[in-house]
Amino acid sequence: MAAGRTTRAKTTATPDGRAPRRQGRATRDRLLAAAVPALSESGYHATRVDDVVRLAGVSHGTFYLYFANMEDLFRALAERCADDAAALAASLGEVPDDATGQAALRAWLADFIDFYRRYGVVIRAWAENQVTDRELAKLGVVSFDRIATTLRSSIAAADGGSSAARTKARARQVELRADALLALLERFSYVVTSRDLGWDDERLLDGLSLLVHRGFFRAAG
Repeated sequence: MAAGRTTRAKTTATPDGRAPRRQGRATRDRLLAAAVPALSESGYHATRVDDVVRLAGVSHGTFYLYFANMEDLFRALAERCADDAAALAASLGEVPDDATGQAALRAWLADFIDFYRRYGVVIRAWAENQVTDRELAKLGVVSFDRIATTLRSSIAAADGGSSAARTKARARQVELRADALLALLERFSYVVTSRDLGWDDERLLDGLSLLVHRGFFRAAG
């Protein structure tokens, strides 16, 4: 999918600059929803307008009422992903080294996997450097960094206080643990959302929250 430069305002309106009405918003949302399986099936660069309108059940003419091209649609989807990534990052606080901490972490991990189910195609395009548009690539960096910063803060608190109160080496260790955790969660979410492993969500979250809580939210020795 060739990269194109489109302003943020354009993705929240029709190509002629008008804000869509309620029915129009529903059609626009249907196109965005159809883009997810289309991108999953064909990949970021190969997905075409034909693929999206077929899954959305609308005409090409309808597509172009809301988006100038596939780049415009992907940008709108990426901006939604970035907004939801910010909300996800803000929702994780301290994770105590006890049962309440694991429970809070389990709830957040459930939200993370749900977030990946909705935006995995965007996240993979960012993570695998498929996005060539600089503004879109920067949006991905900002989105990942928001979540990573939250994880660093939560791990630092579990490790005995803010990074300002620790040695530089200890702070660096917290940063590496957070980055490793984010990478683990991204790949794990890809695996569990792209194939049937024979695990129901409850058992999966029980095991994942136990592993992450013990492995990343206990003070380092």
